[in-house]
Amino acid sequence: MSPTSPAFVILFVVSLIAAAGNMGLQSVLPNIGRTFGLADTLVAAAFAISALMWTVASPFWARLSDRAGRKNVILIGLTGFVVSMAGFGLGATFGLEGWLAPLTAFVLMAVARTVYGVLGSAAPIASQAYVADRTSPEERTQAMSLLASAQGLGTVIGPVLSPFLVLPIVGLAGPMYAFALIGLVVLVVVWKRLPSGDVVRLPTARMGNAGKGLWRDPRVRDFLLYGLLVTSAQAVNIAVLGFHIIDEMAETGLPAAQAQAFIGVAMFAGAAATLMVQWGLIPLLKMQPLALMRWGAGLALAGNLLSMVAPGYFGVVVGYAVVSMGVGFARPGFTAGSSLAVGPQEQGAVAGLMMSLAGLSFLLPPVIGVALYGLGEAAPFGANAGLLAIATVMALMSPTLRRDPHPDVIDTPAPETPPASQPGPEGSR
Repeated sequence: MSPTSPAFVILFVVSLIAAAGNMGLQSVLPNIGRTFGLADTLVAAAFAISALMWTVASPFWARLSDRAGRKNVILIGLTGFVVSMAGFGLGATFGLEGWLAPLTAFVLMAVARTVYGVLGSAAPIASQAYVADRTSPEERTQAMSLLASAQGLGTVIGPVLSPFLVLPIVGLAGPMYAFALIGLVVLVVVWKRLPSGDVVRLPTARMGNAGKGLWRDPRVRDFLLYGLLVTSAQAVNIAVLGFHIIDEMAETGLPAAQAQAFIGVAMFAGAAATLMVQWGLIPLLKMQPLALMRWGAGLALAGNLLSMVAPGYFGVVVGYAVVSMGVGFARPGFTAGSSLAVGPQEQGAVAGLMMSLAGLSFLLPPVIGVALYGLGEAAPFGANAGLLAIATVMALMSPTLRRDPHPDVIDTPAPETPPASQPGPEGSR
């Protein structure tokens, strides 16, 4: 599959809109919670059910994409995205306008995110498997990294657009309505334009066993553990960021309602730093999965340590940017590495496992991170440093991560290819 083919461009847009919508929502969520007068931990905990549903549903969508086809499952995921965004916007509007009690409105918003948790993982899993079906091992890292670059671009677009979409009539719910509308357009494009493809798959009876119990397989087990450590730490950074900035700006006398633009700037800085790594350093240095994982965990560790010692808004932004750079290295490493470690008949299963990390990492870590932040400003970053130290040691010492499953295959992206990855909440995106 060529990166310039219409099918790949469509999949790129699917990943982009999912990342933009999720990060746009994340940028306004702390302000909505503070406006509703809810506890920060409740805001984080309300979405744990969504992450749980994402984790549980991911393997199902992976298996279904093998049987029903990648395109059909992508359509299901996009439908979940549109319904979730629109429902979340309605819940926010009802609460902000006083038509419902804040807690009741927030329950509706949590239900909308649960819809996304059940259905939303379908699109990225099927998209990754669609690309794996149509690429050789030589092309795999390049193609998946380029597909993931859509997520990096989306994490720039979402937070940057969100402050402009907070309009007088719809208020903080504006970004959700806008992304739901864009998602609907993308859904129609996928339905009309994405080829179903002629990839030959295993007979259904055999496919039912393909990848079964893969999470215990020594070929991918350490990739999963490493990925869980890195994505959990990043989930804490994302969950804490908005509250941290609101509190930092409050010390300067700026009210929470006016801190939204500063949150957007911080998220933009993190995403831009990730894209700099992905579109510049990785192709320039011609890094393979093992090197990506080592640099990724190390830089994310350094970013959290910096967040502990650097004061003020500037320190928050720089620390978050360094963390984002690290994750930009790490995610293409463990995603491509795990894909290369298994056979063609297991690509759907391994894609489901990698996608389930997005749900697991946003299940408990954000709640714990926000609770730790309530105890002390540096506490969540110290906890993250511990997780990332383990990930760094794994990247240096694990025989699984250090082994090249295809020694004769050059899986480094070409210099002109921009590899990337920067997931938003529950999206890997």
